[in-house]
This record gives sequence, structure tokens and C-alpha cells, in this order.
Amino acid sequence: MNKAFLASALLALTGLYASAGLAAPPADAGHDRVTPDMIQTGSDIPAHWKQPEGNFDYTRREVMIPMRDGVKLHTVILTPKDAKNLPIILNRTPYQADGCAPNNSPHLVDAVWSGMKAWADGSFIIACQDIRGKYGSEGKYVMTRPPRGPLNPTKTDDTTDAWDTTDWLVKHLKDSNGKVGMIGSSYDGWTVVMALLHPHPALKVAAPESPMIDGWMGDDWYHYGALRQINLDYFTGQMTARGSGQSVPRENYDDYTNFLEAGSAGAYADAHGFKQLPWWNRFAAHPSYDAFWQLQALDKLVAKHPSNVPTMWLQGLWDQEDIYGAIHAWEALKEAGHGANNHLVMGPWWHSQINRDGWHIGPLKWPGNTTAQFRQDVMVPWFNHYLRGTPMKQPLPEAMIYNAVEQHWDRFNDWKVASRQKRTPLYLQAKFGLGFETPAGGSDSYVSDPAKPVPYLPRPIPAHDEDRWRTWLVHDQRFVETRPDVLSYVTPVLTKTVTVQGAPIADLYAKTTGTDVDFVVKLIDVYPGTVAGDPTMGGYELPVSLDIFRGRYRKSFAHPSPVPANQVQQYQFRLPSVNYEFKPGHRIMVQIQSSLFPLYDRNPQTYVPNILFAKPSDYTKATITIEHGAQGRSAVLLPVVAGTED
Repeated sequence: MNKAFLASALLALTGLYASAGLAAPPADAGHDRVTPDMIQTGSDIPAHWKQPEGNFDYTRREVMIPMRDGVKLHTVILTPKDAKNLPIILNRTPYQADGCAPNNSPHLVDAVWSGMKAWADGSFIIACQDIRGKYGSEGKYVMTRPPRGPLNPTKTDDTTDAWDTTDWLVKHLKDSNGKVGMIGSSYDGWTVVMALLHPHPALKVAAPESPMIDGWMGDDWYHYGALRQINLDYFTGQMTARGSGQSVPRENYDDYTNFLEAGSAGAYADAHGFKQLPWWNRFAAHPSYDAFWQLQALDKLVAKHPSNVPTMWLQGLWDQEDIYGAIHAWEALKEAGHGANNHLVMGPWWHSQINRDGWHIGPLKWPGNTTAQFRQDVMVPWFNHYLRGTPMKQPLPEAMIYNAVEQHWDRFNDWKVASRQKRTPLYLQAKFGLGFETPAGGSDSYVSDPAKPVPYLPRPIPAHDEDRWRTWLVHDQRFVETRPDVLSYVTPVLTKTVTVQGAPIADLYAKTTGTDVDFVVKLIDVYPGTVAGDPTMGGYELPVSLDIFRGRYRKSFAHPSPVPANQVQQYQFRLPSVNYEFKPGHRIMVQIQSSLFPLYDRNPQTYVPNILFAKPSDYTKATITIEHGAQGRSAVLLPVVAGTED
């Protein structure tokens, strides 16, 4: 810029001040003089910004790792400064690898998210990777991409991607010791299990946490055929953008109202553009447990293709999203003779709480931070044993399951799989009683009205209320006990402890005036009317185990059939496993109902080929009758520890 231009600019400014009736700045005021260094004609954002990291205790780099088909996957690698001979912790995710270390801190332990803090003490290299088609990775995204085979005719899947990634890491990270451990929760846990179907030789240890294993039988999408319709938000959030998509917009604050007004789940999806999603179209075409679901059920696949990798299967006792997967995969492996290198861990947690603080779940408070203590005392030492060869203070048992009543971990060297557990019937009795003695006879009825479904939480139920969603499985059930469409059976006050270890089985004999029906069965611990030291727990009805079953699948999950109206049918289904003690002074309750809304879609109670697309005219009231006499002794079959029946 030349001097003549500066002079003319100053004259113009003086004229502006004069026209406004203001005194012009003194011409000789040096501190008001415009000089060339004050004027920027380009952008104030540099083309390339390099943050000084001299005080960082780690280095962060991003690489694109090539897969066997040429697709490159975005990977964030966090390496402690002065690293030497360190093992690698690998996490593969659809939720953005950059989120592995979201905080700009010079200290690795402060930079990573809570789920990585146990591995950020400077003794591990951390690698986080976007799976193909998501965020920074190339390729096409397919929801829980099935293994290569009938459902996936390509030459790649998340098994090969994990293999190729591990191979690249051990060859290119010169500061590593060539050993890799995999962790991940939920979908990330699914990627761990996929890696185990054909693990790279460098994969020495793995921990799938609350993994998605079978989306139809009891994880994210269905439970025994009943659709978890509030998860439809996940479809748009995951598949309407390469990064993070948006949830479904809401007309009302209360999701109970939103889903009720929409009608069927299919009508709700159609109204919000789901036909644009290839996954939804495949999903909606397979409402029953056909080959589409069976061929990607990972519990079956890991049993068919077992690995020798020491594996810790983790889940929460009150996991509100994936309570099915970990224990069923572990059981399948044990049944197939591969229990030696597979261990089961069930903590007093909600879904993925293992990666956060574990002081409490809802009103249940623990004497310490159960998750941090477990990571520090068990999980990290166990990983170190296989990644570094360091000895453990004591071997990991076959199963570690938290005792929520006594508030400590129980260690089992022989936790029996569900098919081998002995069970004692806890029978429904007359006058809504409950007991181990054979019932005298009788039945009880209620009217199930799809226009007034039973809520799974007290209304209103706003979308995306994380605190309530995480803890709904421990919510006090008194809010539905007095509804006429909920039957509550309860024992007398217990005089001694009843200990239950294993999977309860709901065994109902019932008839309906409709041609289809759902059953929700809840096993509940009823607290005494007053609780010393914690008055808010007085009379609390704590769910210990519950699930839902769609009646059309009573004979076959793959081949549904109408329920014959007014004929008693048996409905038997497994409830989530427990390690629980019903204490003296408490009572045991069983609640039965036919809806759990809007978490699950409504059964129209008229048999239709695909409930997802039931018409408004299909939804009809039905009278449900539960038998506890000559036509069938309904019960919950409990895996009671011998000698503790009251």
C-alpha cells in the first residue's frame, strides 16, 4: 500500500468526522495513525495451523489405513511420549474416531473420553478407527455389515477390516510390542466380536462390552418379535449422513402421544421418510426370525467359529439396550466347549456404564465406584497379563457377577448356562398370591386396549431423556400396579432369603379373545413399607428381571401363526439372567401386562402378516385370561439356589 493512498484515506476520514459534527482526530496523534501492518486484506485463518505440542505427554496423528480392497479407513493414533515396546488398544467405531480424544489437553488422560481413561496412563498406544463408510473413512456403510457369505457377497466385512487394521498397526507402529487388545461397547462391541470370527495373530485379548449380538432375539431392534420402536431415531441418526444425522422430529413433547397418534411403527417410519433408507426397507421386510436375522446372529457364529483369544464378555444387569448379547454369546461358546478362554462379567450397570462412573444406578447406590474399581482391579490387569505377560493376583473366574443386594462381586468357577439350570416354579395363586406351593386353581382376566397401552415409564416420556432412559429398568413399578390391565401377584412377606442365580423363565398359560397377543412379565423385589436409612425406598417395587414376548411366535420364531381365540396356549420365554437375593421382610412380585409403550410397538391383537404395517382397523381390544389351575399352572420358573425357597 503506498503513502498517497494512506494520505487520501486519512483525508476522507477527516471529512466524515466533520460531516457528522464531530471533531476530527488530531492529524499528529501518532497512536491513531493507520500503518500498513494494521490492514489485513486476506483471511485471518491461516492455511495450515500447527499447534505447539512441546508440553504434550503424547502425540496424536491421523492415518488412512488401506484395506485389502483398497478402501482406506480413518484412524486416530495416540502414542505416549517416549513410548517403547507398548501394547496397542484398538477401538473400531461408527461414532467418530475423533471422539476417542475429544479434549484438547496436553495430558493424554485428560484428552480421551471416559471410556478410554483406563488405557491412557502412558502404558498403551491407543488406536481408534472409523468403520468403513462413516465419518473420515472411505467405502460404503452397511448397518452391522453381515459377515461374508449369503448376506454379504463382497470380499470384505468387519472381520477382514479388523484383521487388516491390526496387521497395519503392528507393522507400522515401531513403538509397539506387536500385541493388540480390542475393546468396544454396544456397536463398538459388535466390531470386537466380528474381529474374533477370524482374529489376527497379534490380537491377544478382547473385551466386547454390551455388544450387539442378535438384534431380533433381544438386543437393539426386537425382543422376541416385539419391535423396540423408539430406536427408529437411531436409523436416521446413523444413516441419513456420513457423519451424525438427525433424530426424527417430534410433534409433541410426550413420545407416548407421538407414537400413539402415528398408528403403526411402519406408518410412523413412512411419515418420516424412512423408505429412503435401504436398511429400513430390508429391516421392514423381515419382521420374523428368518435367514436375514439368523445368518447374522453372532452368538451362533462365534460358537461355529470360536477363537483362542482370551475374551471378557461384559454387560450390565440392567442393560436397557443390549441385555441379550454378551451372556448368550458366552453361553454359546461354553456349550460348544470353548469356556476356558471366555469369561462372563455382569455388573450393576446400565448400558455401557462400564465406560463411565458406577456409583449408582437410579436409586440403587453402591459402596464405591464399581466401574472404576473393576477396570483398575480386574480389567486392566487382565489385559496386561496377555499384552505384557505380567502376572495377575488371582486368575479370572469363569464368571464375575455383582450381587446388588449384598453389594459385592460374586466369583463363579462354574456358572451354568441357562439350558442346564435347575428351576423351581413360583406359581401364580388365587387372590393374586404368589408362592412355591402348587396352586389350587382359578384364573384372572384383564382387558388389553391398544388405544390405552401401558407405559414403560410415567408420562410424559420425552424423547432423548438420557437419565430416564438409562435407568428405566430399575424404575419403581407402583406407577402401573393399580392399572386394571396389569396383574400383580405377590408372595407373603419372606421369612428367609431366597437366592436366585441364573435365567428365570416366564411360563404362562393364557387365552385371549383376539388372534395375537403380547406378554410382558416382570420379576420384582417389593421392599418393606419403611426402609431405615433410606425412606424413599419404602415400598419400592424394584424390577429384577423383565422382558416382552410376541404371542404369534409361541411355536416358532421363524414361522409365526395366529393365536386361536379363546383357547389356552402356553407362552414360555427366558427373562434376563440375575444374581439376586430376596431378603426377609421383602416380598416377591410378578407383574403381567400386554404392552410396554412406546418402547415397544403395539400389538393390534388381530393377526396380520406384518405388524409393522397394521392398519388402524386392525387394533382391537382383547380380554386376556391368565390360568393358574386345571388348564395350566402359570409360573415364573426361578433358578433358586437349593435350600433358599421359602
